[in-house]
Amino acid sequence: MAFKKNQTVTVEINDITDLGFGVGRVDGAVVFVSDTVPGDVCEVKLIKVNKTYLVGRAEKYITRSDKRCTHRCGERACKSCAYKNISYGHEASIKEEGVRRLFSTSALNGISTAEITVSPREARYRNKAQYPITLVDGKHRVGFFAPKSHRVTPISDCPLTPLVFSEICDELCALFDENSVSVYDEESGKGLLRHIYLRRGEISGEILVSVVINGDKLPCEDKIVNRICEKFPSVVGILININRESTNVVLGDEYRTLWGRDHIYDTLSGVELKITAPSFYQVNHGAAELLYAKAKELAAPEKTDTLLDLFCGAGSIGLSMADSVDELIGIEIVDSAVECARENARACDIENAHFFTGDATETERLLTNAEGELGRKISPDIVVLDPPRAGCDERLVKFVSSLDAKRIVYISCNPKTLARDVALFRECGYNTDTVYPFDLFPMTGHVETIVCLRKQ
Repeated sequence: MAFKKNQTVTVEINDITDLGFGVGRVDGAVVFVSDTVPGDVCEVKLIKVNKTYLVGRAEKYITRSDKRCTHRCGERACKSCAYKNISYGHEASIKEEGVRRLFSTSALNGISTAEITVSPREARYRNKAQYPITLVDGKHRVGFFAPKSHRVTPISDCPLTPLVFSEICDELCALFDENSVSVYDEESGKGLLRHIYLRRGEISGEILVSVVINGDKLPCEDKIVNRICEKFPSVVGILININRESTNVVLGDEYRTLWGRDHIYDTLSGVELKITAPSFYQVNHGAAELLYAKAKELAAPEKTDTLLDLFCGAGSIGLSMADSVDELIGIEIVDSAVECARENARACDIENAHFFTGDATETERLLTNAEGELGRKISPDIVVLDPPRAGCDERLVKFVSSLDAKRIVYISCNPKTLARDVALFRECGYNTDTVYPFDLFPMTGHVETIVCLRKQ
């Protein structure tokens, strides 16, 4: 059948993507339909006709799926969360099956997928949020970017974040209104306000407020300090982040402290951590504790072991295992995170930990430098990898494999790049038999995974 744009077709939805599009078929052609879930039967208007697939919009629901739910998020305008229209139980099963499919290819035969470990909380779990600022009828509002665009969807309160985040954003926006602060425009490159960036310690309750601007100074900085400190006693620091770049990267490299500290403290897996604004820290505290416990179980550290922690951030994973190994070596590219890791070790009286600044892809050179500094050769028995979504490059995989460690524990926030890297490790003589999914990101299409690789 030849399809045309704006044609209406009837579609039964039988799957859903990690971007939240329902998937069905019409005369053998795959159709992706927004705002649908498995079990829906809809009249769909085709808005894109491609040689290999169709994209449509549901115009009428003939049958609504029993998998639908409406209580998870009432914000219809926001399309940021892929799975807000289905139950959490169904979401978890979709994520587990998605990981299973990735690891059932011929290149990864013999690897089974464990039952997914769900998040202790499916709402209000995020300890970090970045809100772009926009103007609506002349009033400052925050929200989230619509998918594949830079159009801001104003949001009054996101159910994934603490309620206090929305209250702080509302207060800041009121201040910006009162002082007529300009908003950054991507096309012209003019205007000051870009984002509000908030971090919170789950255990400590401490909050760090950062305002991202396209310039050096805001006209109402003193008022921000006075108002926020008065209304939110849990705020321990207020920062300005300077980002003048014409880029979709949210944060610039330069911070200026308006008031208080440039960091918060929190406790994760029994370790008190100092966390600066740019430091990596897992956004879901309760699920992260379950993940780190699994990482330690898989690493099976012994008192004679040397542990190499790559992409270590503020040291949270390595420090949680430091009491079980002889020596911990951490490498992280963000210098302020390395300083935090060193301070965290000192604060916890951990004397067997050493942290170095550098890109983990340069691990061979960094270890050589570290050996010169420590005056001894570093031969890791255990390697922990926790890279960004892009995963590890081939050079790093080959070097880590050459270290001949007993175990390599690989934590990934992107199962696709993990599957790719596990295949590379197989070629280098390391293999695993099980991948463990963990849901650190309820309502979204993301899922964390962990494997333990051993010499074949």
